Amino acid sequence: MSFWRPMRKADIPAVAAISDAVHGAYTERPDIYGERLQLYPAGCWMLERAGKAQGYLISHPWRGDRPPRLNIPILAVPGGADHYYLHDLALLPEARGTGAAADAMRLVVDQANGAGFARIALTAVNGADAFWRKHGFLPAVGKMAYGGDSLAMERKTAE
Repeated sequence: MSFWRPMRKADIPAVAAISDAVHGAYTERPDIYGERLQLYPAGCWMLERAGKAQGYLISHPWRGDRPPRLNIPILAVPGGADHYYLHDLALLPEARGTGAAADAMRLVVDQANGAGFARIALTAVNGADAFWRKHGFLPAVGKMAYGGDSLAMERKTAE
């Protein structure tokens, strides 16, 4: 059995370890995850299965065509945000194929809708764009990504 629960400050070391295991060159420092939790706790979740952290989700309102820069604090959730940003969803291999990603997407869509956003954006890394397409995301024309093999993607909150 798995479940998503609100992230807590004590989860940050587990978040960083999962990110290191899943994201490779796109991982971030623990303080970045801690900042996102502090700034927008409603968008931060942990996946637990059998009492073990096996994934996390970080999302928040954002503004503009550029994603938040990697490993750089954002300092504040921007005023006048024009979309909801799915900053990071990471699942350890043992959590994949369990329905956890679909549950995470429901959390993100509910949060975005509740905050009044019609669009969710993300940056797919490490070839994850095929995964995101299955969840309704399409390449975002004219939007910036991180470079390399990353791809800016977006979807409407209502599908």
